[in-house]
Amino acid sequence: MKKKMPSAPEPINLLQDVHSRMINLPIYFRERVCEECSWSIPTFYRKMRTAIRPGSLNSEKITPSLSNAEKEKIIAVLDEVFEGFWEYCGKYRKKPAKD
Repeated sequence: MKKKMPSAPEPINLLQDVHSRMINLPIYFRERVCEECSWSIPTFYRKMRTAIRPGSLNSEKITPSLSNAEKEKIIAVLDEVFEGFWEYCGKYRKKPAKD
């Protein structure tokens, strides 16, 4: 069963509602990626971070690798989160006029 973003009480106005939803998108995205990839929150941030290789003279940077399965899950979660946001904001879009 897919989790939904938590619903807020009746919005005060469009700007406040959309803004608060957008602020929560990164948190919801992180939670879903951690759930789907079986990561802890520290693992999520560690996988995101670029580090400088110890002892390198030219500051060679290393990035933790992601498996192909992890990459696919991340993209699937990204699509799910943005699709949910798009659908949520549909209530504010103008409906086409019916003849």
